[in-house]
Amino acid sequence: MARIRSGILCALLVLLAYAEDARAQSGYPNKPIHFIVGFAAGGGNDLFARLVVQKFQEATGVTTVIENRVGAGGRIAAEFVARQPADGYTVLVGATGQMSIATAIFPDLGYHASNSFVPLNMIASFPLVLVVPADHSAKDLKELIAWAKANPEKSNYGTSSPAFTIASELLKLKSGMPAVGIPYKSSNESNLSVVSGQSLFTISDGPPVIPLVKAGKIRALAVTGSERSAELPDVPSMAEAGFPDVNTELWSGFFVPVGTPTPIVAKLTAEFTKALADPAVQDGLRKMAVKPGGPTGDAFKKRIDEDIRSFADVVKAANLTFR
Repeated sequence: MARIRSGILCALLVLLAYAEDARAQSGYPNKPIHFIVGFAAGGGNDLFARLVVQKFQEATGVTTVIENRVGAGGRIAAEFVARQPADGYTVLVGATGQMSIATAIFPDLGYHASNSFVPLNMIASFPLVLVVPADHSAKDLKELIAWAKANPEKSNYGTSSPAFTIASELLKLKSGMPAVGIPYKSSNESNLSVVSGQSLFTISDGPPVIPLVKAGKIRALAVTGSERSAELPDVPSMAEAGFPDVNTELWSGFFVPVGTPTPIVAKLTAEFTKALADPAVQDGLRKMAVKPGGPTGDAFKKRIDEDIRSFADVVKAANLTFR
């Protein structure tokens, strides 16, 4: 009888726990949702997040808080979110560098991009832009490659993150061109090194480089991937230039810790989808030289896993090491 009573008590406790969890989910959200950005206020991922989260707050009436936890290329923020309760009240604004690339290149990382998180919505994606000095003799990518092969001692590239290094090394692998990477602290610095002629080229993200291209301070030779950039319609894609495998594309998205209940995941995904479909949000994102929206849920996870594999392959083939 004692064992029976104990079993009944355990069953009741389990039922009560399920009931409490169900009540919490049905009332979600009933307190502020914190959005964690791993980069400084005013940067691309921060601006993407504020634009979408503001619309999310307007539509749902939910109080939102954006926190910038800066450091280690966004990895501090990702590790923080991975350790938070899986209750939907802490959302990571994750970028390619701290998610797919970090998982591919850091074996002792304190989280895994697709195993430690549930991907919700991609916020935006964008290609990278290869630029050279405005007065350089190379007028297209094949001429640049030929020049680098003829002048290996003068061939270098500026880079400020593993993402740009990997894209540059991928081009080297596919084209056979020589080039030595020169590290800089930011995209702005690497772009300015090209303006001044200190670097032969750099592969950079759009927001800081496109204004320099439009001002005629540097020349864009190609954008990564198979599609041209709407902001640089006259610049060919890498596929058009003859290198379809140089297809590095960066993205930003929303994530919650693994284990977050399915109804909460579904609710957040639906609300972010609505916010991202808003014309003002779409226009705001396009003005930052990115493509709004993208895959959600399992399709987003599949994209992340594919990115991890491709980045790891380049790192291995190019014998790269990162700290």
